[in-house]
Amino acid sequence: MDVATILADAWTLVRENLPHTLSLRREIVWKPDGSPVTSADYYHEEILGAFLRERIPGVLLVAEESYTPEMDLSASWIAILDPIDGTENFCSGLKEWGVALSIWHEGVHQGSALMLPEMDDAIISGQPVEKFNSRIVGLSSSYNDEIGAIVAASPESRIMGCAVYNSYNVIRGTFARFVNPKGAYCWDLQAGVSLALENGCEVYLEGEIYGGQLLEPHKRHRVDIRHRHDLHPG
Repeated sequence: MDVATILADAWTLVRENLPHTLSLRREIVWKPDGSPVTSADYYHEEILGAFLRERIPGVLLVAEESYTPEMDLSASWIAILDPIDGTENFCSGLKEWGVALSIWHEGVHQGSALMLPEMDDAIISGQPVEKFNSRIVGLSSSYNDEIGAIVAASPESRIMGCAVYNSYNVIRGTFARFVNPKGAYCWDLQAGVSLALENGCEVYLEGEIYGGQLLEPHKRHRVDIRHRHDLHPG
């Protein structure tokens, strides 16, 4: 299975469909928890789900809009998908939203992609990443006292409302750190934490060093990713 090609083709599919995706950003309904979901979320999940099932026969799709606790996670191939991460940004007309895809076989990570379609940029497993040195701390948008304390203690901080965008930046070193102390689900985080490990970042879940395992889909995970600037010049 050529996962690298699958990820690259998924990114091409997302880019080719961007005009239609953007045409759906004003079609909004509200979930019981008060968060928005757009027709574009469902559209992305549909086209990427169909693409993955064609390219990886028998794959189990664990995706934000269709996940149920009854799913059998013992499948040989698993694809974890966030069709649109940062929906609040997306439906507000901001460009800081993304698509996250992570592919696993027999519990072992095969490759991931973080895609920022309106910025026409992505990080994909196996592809080079240009690195920077930054002191900025990126934070989740679910405010609590811990986030407030981090903002107060940081020389620079940003609350961006998109885990894909935050993960993309900490991997590149354009953020020194990305913290979500309230927690997010596997479709928000799996591609990001996997790519962070690939690129030499320190990754903590629930305050413990992350060992590269598949994240449980039924619970929130508190994440802290730190870019290792000492591992590259600049």
